[in-house]
Amino acid sequence: MNRSRYRRIVFFFGRVFLSIIFWDLILRRIGFRKTVNRNRSKRLHRYASEYRQLAVQMGGVLIKVGQILSARADVLPKEITDELSGLQDEVPAEDFNAIRQLIENELGGSLSEKFSEFDEHPLAAASLGQVHRAKMFSREDGGQGEWVEVVVKVQRPDIETVIATDLAALGTVGNWAMRYKPIRRRADIPSLLAEFSRILYEEIDYIAEGRNAETFNENFKDMPGVRIPGVAWSLTTRRVLTLEDVYAIKITDYEQITAAGVNLDEVAARVFDVYLHQIFENGFFHADPHPGNLFVEPAASNEDDDPDWTLTFVDFGMVGHVPPGARAGLREMTIGLATKDSARIVKAFQMLNVLLPGADLELIAQAEAKVFDRFWGMTMDELREIPFEEMQEFASEFRELIYSMPFQVPQDIVFLLKTIGILSGICTGLNPNFNFWESLMPYASKLLAEDGESRFDFFLSEAGAILQTLIALPRQLDSALGKIERDELGVRIPQLETQLVGLELTMRRIIYALVFLGLIISAVQLQLGGELLFSRLLYAGSVVVLLGLILARAKKG
Repeated sequence: MNRSRYRRIVFFFGRVFLSIIFWDLILRRIGFRKTVNRNRSKRLHRYASEYRQLAVQMGGVLIKVGQILSARADVLPKEITDELSGLQDEVPAEDFNAIRQLIENELGGSLSEKFSEFDEHPLAAASLGQVHRAKMFSREDGGQGEWVEVVVKVQRPDIETVIATDLAALGTVGNWAMRYKPIRRRADIPSLLAEFSRILYEEIDYIAEGRNAETFNENFKDMPGVRIPGVAWSLTTRRVLTLEDVYAIKITDYEQITAAGVNLDEVAARVFDVYLHQIFENGFFHADPHPGNLFVEPAASNEDDDPDWTLTFVDFGMVGHVPPGARAGLREMTIGLATKDSARIVKAFQMLNVLLPGADLELIAQAEAKVFDRFWGMTMDELREIPFEEMQEFASEFRELIYSMPFQVPQDIVFLLKTIGILSGICTGLNPNFNFWESLMPYASKLLAEDGESRFDFFLSEAGAILQTLIALPRQLDSALGKIERDELGVRIPQLETQLVGLELTMRRIIYALVFLGLIISAVQLQLGGELLFSRLLYAGSVVVLLGLILARAKKG
């Protein structure tokens, strides 16, 4: 492990954590909320800028993490995504002499013996390797017709040492995060990092990546408008991968895509549909959909049978598998979202094992129903325009649920969630009015049809559920009346409970403030009168009361 590299990464994150604690935990809670909010944009930009500079200088896993974050335009602040977006293009290339030596050692011959042409300038430089354009001596059939133009993907020298160091540093940072109880209750960070490590080491096995590409080729062979490159196995080893050259217009190059006559809204819809196909039908998905791995290729001809454009995938080192149980839960989740069925959402949570033991299922269903009533059908732009006060009101209504946050992140779906998050950012970038709900409806209808739930069957099952409720109603009514007679019936009003707790904390803060003021005034009077010992004791007591006041504010927050 590279010790100096390790120390530099840990020091950076430690400095950022301390800054966040100082601004967002300490200053915000002692009355400087306006100052903290006013400087927030500047601080976020500074964090992102410093991280980008560090990632460019050091490469490795830091660049990959930055690329993932840069695609989260749907949830991360614009200051962060804009600053980190440069990591998609500014990864520095390795010295070509080192690349040449690695390729020749892996393939057992000089470049001139293995390729008829080889471009020394990289087509793309990534965090773990880089890509060069080349031509083979003979043509191969990669499933898309014969081809000779190829791209050669080469690992960076000593990349395994770099990965080991970066993962060790991230492990230290993860242990710091695990000291925070809300995080510790909901995520097993060491297990997540172990899974991330496994994925990264699989990603630098180019034999496995070639097999992944062939699997995707087989899965999409009958789907027009999607292209997967073929593999030249005669020029492929564990550290060198030769693929058909399918590079085209980068999916975030909106101006060039539009100039080519391709509708951006259609691109967003196809990307979303292709990923739903991967997740629900194949159970095998491309887990690294950052903008450098997705391309739009305009049609070469105008024949009626040809699609107007093709969505092209590259880089198959990071893939995900959806276990059968998780796939069933995701299908339930999709149908529940499309039909605004909060009970079905809760059932999906249970199937996916994302609820902690003791979770209040009824309260979760109520929150989901409220979300559907207010936010269902809204585009990303509309969601961004929701006033903060409204979100605060929602948080207040379900304060108990938000405080307990009875959710956990199962290891087998963490990379699926990451992929869906990046995908959401890409679709929103292509189409700011991208409507997740409308895009989900056709697929949900298809899932319902596959499950044998025709419209008649659906209404029949609903009628059966209503009949069961009516049959059970007399017994439930009798039980409720018995509780009323025994004075055992409790009425739960979350809003009233929240208001009472808030009132109690406000009164406590007023008492603390009065005592603090009294101590300060008395201490000043004693100091002016020359009684220094007693004044110091009162000053010390005022500090203790001030700490109590701060803790009361923190508890209210």
